[in-house]
Amino acid sequence: MSRPTSAPDRITTPISGGVGASPLRPDGTLKVKGEFAYSSDMWMDDMLWGATLRSPHPYARINSVDLTEALKVPGVYAVLTHDDVPGQLLFGLEHTDQPVLAVDIVRYQGEAVAVVAADHPETARRAIAKIVVDYEVLEPLTDMEQAVSDTEAPHLHPGGNVVRHLPIRRGNQEVTAPVVIRGEYEVGMQDQAFLGPESGLAVPAEDGGIDLYIATQWLHVDQKQVAACLGLPPEKVRLTLAGVGGAFGAREDLSMQVHASMLALRTGRPVKMVYSREESFFGHVHRHPAKLYYEHGATRDGKLVYVKARMFLDGGAYASSTGAVVANAATLGVGPYDVPNVSIDCWGTYTNNPPCGAMRGFGAVQAAFAYESQMDRLAAELGLDPVDVRVLNAMSEGSVMPTGQVIDSPAPVEELLRRVQAMPLPADAPTDSYDLRQLPGGVSNTTHGEGVVRGVGYGIGIKNVCFSEGFDDFSTARVRLEIIAGEPTAMVHTAAAEVGQGLVTVQAQIARTELGVERVTIHPADTQVGSGGSTSASRQTYVTGGAVKAACEKVRGMVLDLARERLDVDGELRMEGGKIVSDQLGVLADVADVLGDDAIDETVEWRHRPTEALDPTTGQGFAHVQYAFAVHRAVVDVDIDLGLVRVVALDCVQDVGKAINPDAVVGQIHGGSAQGLGLAVMEEIQVKGGKIRNPSFTDYLIPTILDMPPMKVDVLELADPHAPYGLRGVGEPPTISSTPAIAAAIRAATGLAIPRVPVRPEDITGTA
Repeated sequence: MSRPTSAPDRITTPISGGVGASPLRPDGTLKVKGEFAYSSDMWMDDMLWGATLRSPHPYARINSVDLTEALKVPGVYAVLTHDDVPGQLLFGLEHTDQPVLAVDIVRYQGEAVAVVAADHPETARRAIAKIVVDYEVLEPLTDMEQAVSDTEAPHLHPGGNVVRHLPIRRGNQEVTAPVVIRGEYEVGMQDQAFLGPESGLAVPAEDGGIDLYIATQWLHVDQKQVAACLGLPPEKVRLTLAGVGGAFGAREDLSMQVHASMLALRTGRPVKMVYSREESFFGHVHRHPAKLYYEHGATRDGKLVYVKARMFLDGGAYASSTGAVVANAATLGVGPYDVPNVSIDCWGTYTNNPPCGAMRGFGAVQAAFAYESQMDRLAAELGLDPVDVRVLNAMSEGSVMPTGQVIDSPAPVEELLRRVQAMPLPADAPTDSYDLRQLPGGVSNTTHGEGVVRGVGYGIGIKNVCFSEGFDDFSTARVRLEIIAGEPTAMVHTAAAEVGQGLVTVQAQIARTELGVERVTIHPADTQVGSGGSTSASRQTYVTGGAVKAACEKVRGMVLDLARERLDVDGELRMEGGKIVSDQLGVLADVADVLGDDAIDETVEWRHRPTEALDPTTGQGFAHVQYAFAVHRAVVDVDIDLGLVRVVALDCVQDVGKAINPDAVVGQIHGGSAQGLGLAVMEEIQVKGGKIRNPSFTDYLIPTILDMPPMKVDVLELADPHAPYGLRGVGEPPTISSTPAIAAAIRAATGLAIPRVPVRPEDITGTA
């Protein structure tokens, strides 16, 4: 069968620019003009459409499923349930605990029960509506703390309701302090809110396998899970990355991959599935809601003596990446501060709420809101400036994490704070005349400035980069150099997912720098090359960038060896501008002349330095590859009568080690800050009794251009000696620090405690 018409072709980067430059993105113009092919745009002439029947109940027993009427609908080719799964019934990112299609129990509202393939999407939906399921509704478990403490609560999975409990113990567990600050905090459930819904196209192959064109974050882990569920060897399940319309963690888990593949294999026809926006809210994981109990002990001059914390993360019905999120929340739970004595317990739980997993910040977001709120309360208690109390306790290179790991690269927390503090503040709003657009709620003409107060707040974030706790974290890159139309041309092939962050641009920049050539082609990401790992954990520029760099170095070495042989020269040579260059003799030859008709092709599997598992009793160990830091200062105007908030400024300073693409770095900081703003003041999936109440962009609000303020961004480049080019991951830290900064500014403006995000109007006005 032919390829789908919108499968991504090779992306050739026409604009010059190596590491440290900001060449145009090869996909940028297409996206701006609406011409880029996303996974939902794929099409084959003979394809069918898939649809999914989902449970309306958060917890119920399935007594029977009647497919009779659905099968009678004209145009329906297949209706499948768990009985039709050809291989393994369960899948999962870390724990194999989630059924492909519900077997006898549904554990959350929206769980997939059956799938249909039909000749038209509306026909598929009509058939879904005719499936009759007899449910015995059960009382859902929806409280994350109850899931841990209540031994009488129903066990949602055979091992109980705790996915993972991680204790961190460091220093004196009995130590006391003269100043004690206690706080209880809560973080709501945030959605990744990517714009491209889950979609893909499964095509049956002549060898009995499947070709799957899919928007995902991790091709090879998808391949492994899909193959197991289809009962096929991995080599018969071939995945190609389709155009991805955002991810932010929600595409790490499977959505429709197995369903579309099952329908395609059953019907012998390509099957396309595209979720509606409402279905997307049920079809992917979200950020873990959290309850956090903190106690900080300090001296009377503000020096931290100890931190104690109990954290609860609601993982929902299935584990997804809850175990790793627990590790991040716990190990980063005191923030970027020197604390000699630490006692932290973090639990990730099963409930009958929607499944939760990866989202930008990955556990560090929840912890940061709590520990930064505590630092503000400590400053207020002691009458200290919020920046000064942070500087007093700031980590630096050589500091020791709660896990006992020594930070062995720059940790410029104090410098970041002082730099953002020194940035000019926005001008005060005029008192005689107002531009209503500059007021909270002003575009709705709700105020003319009455009751509007201003506040300033700070937030710091610390985030691990790459995978942790001894995970075999690597990426594979294949680089081929050959002469095409008289010019040396490099082809880079990885399985690393471009999800909008600009990885295709970065790979080309690295190849240009290492090979000294202008023309670089990026091969579509697929499973025909070794794994690139997940596009998550701020890791791809580090790990896939490292793999591309290493593969290019091998290719370069072979070209230079060939040049020495063919040009009969010795000594140090380099490739630059398509030439072979000697420091002593100058330009020796064109690379094209040296290579001729030959092509050099090298594949490298590249790893960062190893980490180790944490001690299960004390949480001690070298758990993380690298740490990244960001600081925000937020300025807000608050209408204390209406409870409305406008973020006036959201300035950021971040250390990125090395800005591979400076424009992209700033874009990442802006994007992460926008998501942090959303969590601070508007974004929350409302769940009551296990049911989502707002599964739409009408009722789930995300920041628009009217909500995002001007941002001053200052980028530091303090190289990490352990990383390629000294770089640090960029994408997640600004999401972590922006939320507590905005909450702190609201506190400063109102004098309220603000123990929960997102901040609702009633939290400010005191009315429900």
